[in-house]
Amino acid sequence: MRSGLLGGTFDPPHIAHLLAGEVAYRQLGLDRVIFIPAGSPWQKAERRVSSAHHRWEMSRLAVDGVDYFEADDREVHRDGWTYTADTLDTFDPNEELVLILGADAARGLPTWERSADVMARARVAVVPRPGVEKDEVDKQVGVERWLDMPALPVSGTLIRQRTASGMGVRFLVTEGVYQYLDKQNLYRG
Repeated sequence: MRSGLLGGTFDPPHIAHLLAGEVAYRQLGLDRVIFIPAGSPWQKAERRVSSAHHRWEMSRLAVDGVDYFEADDREVHRDGWTYTADTLDTFDPNEELVLILGADAARGLPTWERSADVMARARVAVVPRPGVEKDEVDKQVGVERWLDMPALPVSGTLIRQRTASGMGVRFLVTEGVYQYLDKQNLYRG
């Protein structure tokens, strides 16, 4: 089994996350793409993040209906900071794992907890991001493949800001996530 792992805060999961999963699935010949919302993301320690429960529910709703996408809650229920190295240790050692990272995250991979273990356990596929040079990432990380994905100027920050301002976000997230945001009154004011 060859699995792509797409982790993140997913506050909220949006169309750029889904497109990255789709592109990785097709270009890397993956069997599945697993979306893993971080429980307590150490890299966001300085920022307020929605509860793990909300981010898990939105992740589950975001991938609903796509046979080769899965939402995985293994980090959501973990106590303390969640680290990718610990998460990778929970997978079957015979499973081939590919981390799907934005170029900005990949550039910072050497600063991650047990980064050498992460790079030894999983291959790395990178989504280009504006302002991050390929050479800069390639010097830091052994990239298996740069994914050919169109740039989408969508981020969780943008969605949270637009929602707080009463602006539309309906087609920046899946319909299930949109309905959840509305019902839970997330990110408003």
